[in-house]
Amino acid sequence: MAINQSGMLRVKATGVGSNTALARIIRMVEDAQGSKAAVQRLADKISSVFVPVVVAIALLTWLTHWFISGDLASSLVSAVAVLVIACPCALGLATPTAIMVGTGQGARAGILFRNANALEQVQRLQVLVLDKTGTITEGKPSVSDVLPDAAVADAELLRVALSLEQYSEHPLGQALVQHARDAGVEAVEVSAFQAVIGRGVKGEVAGETWLLGSPRFLDENDIVLDQAQIATLEAQRKTVIAVARAGLLLGYIALADKVRDDARTAIADLQHQGIEVMMLTGDNPRAAAVIAKQVGITNVVAQVLPEHKAAEIQRLQASGRCVGMVGDGINDAPALAAADVGFAIGAGSDIALDTADVVLMRNRLDSLLDAISLSRATLGKVKQNLFFAFFYNVLGIPLAALSLLNPVIAGSAMALSSISVLSNSLLLRHWKPTRRD
Repeated sequence: MAINQSGMLRVKATGVGSNTALARIIRMVEDAQGSKAAVQRLADKISSVFVPVVVAIALLTWLTHWFISGDLASSLVSAVAVLVIACPCALGLATPTAIMVGTGQGARAGILFRNANALEQVQRLQVLVLDKTGTITEGKPSVSDVLPDAAVADAELLRVALSLEQYSEHPLGQALVQHARDAGVEAVEVSAFQAVIGRGVKGEVAGETWLLGSPRFLDENDIVLDQAQIATLEAQRKTVIAVARAGLLLGYIALADKVRDDARTAIADLQHQGIEVMMLTGDNPRAAAVIAKQVGITNVVAQVLPEHKAAEIQRLQASGRCVGMVGDGINDAPALAAADVGFAIGAGSDIALDTADVVLMRNRLDSLLDAISLSRATLGKVKQNLFFAFFYNVLGIPLAALSLLNPVIAGSAMALSSISVLSNSLLLRHWKPTRRD
């Protein structure tokens, strides 16, 4: 509840009902808890064989005891004891109970698993691919340098840039627009606007072609660039945007983005666990190399177009390894979908959140370590539960078949096996995310 004591309060609802973030979280948790992991499907297959075998053993027990003793009642008691002790209740509870507790713990820690298969796959990761902007960096770039060409004023360079980027949703475009408006620059309407994904934008004003984008994009449009100046800026970990009008260069605008505080330690911990970490970005190689060195990544693939990111993931998968992808933007969605496990940063775009298998609501890379830890703990409980379920059956069926176990004791033992599975799953509630400085 909010109380407005004076003045006017204007509220804009960006999501209502099922479109709110809370509704999405609830829906993801419910879907995950109701889904089946691959290990559960294996248990179902075992049960489909186990049940007929147990029925056959019970029938054989009844016939054998009846033949040997001639006592119909006693032989029926032995057969019933076999059926009771072999009841696969614990086997059916082994996986879903652990999955339910595990996904619930994940939700409390800000880790949302889309389904049980995602929870199972996380602990198998061998390669983790990180996008740069918004993932390794905070995704909040700001303009650091405005460098107009000779005889071009700062305001003129910003006016052309603002006009071309005024409707942009890209973090770099939004940072540029904000800087230009803060400087008091006004945009003009651009016609024949065209966005070239991963490269830049262009349009026409009064018959002139205006261009804005990566140096590579302007070079492809026959604009002469100062490569030495570009290299100097990129070596400072800056992203360079070039602007041109009517075939002539107007200047450069450099933007810088801060590396996440937890990036280096999280990446080091992942590598310590034997997971290969690599960076995949559409940014220029020099700026990407500087960021990668800062956070401790040696494997970098730069200047990758959005449509080629998924192909890069598939190339890694072709080696037979389990590959994860971490991203936050619209351009990352195809790669997130192609990966064995896609992780979306919670503050990312809606399409990235809808595509990913795991959503990290805390917007921190160290949540990856918590996701892996929780996945391993949950699968460990599943394996323990399956052991408990089979242990009771393997031990109890021979005893019941030899008339060493009556149905009352068999029923108690069967109930005890289910209780042991439930209790073991509930121990997952003691799992806590690692608190890091």
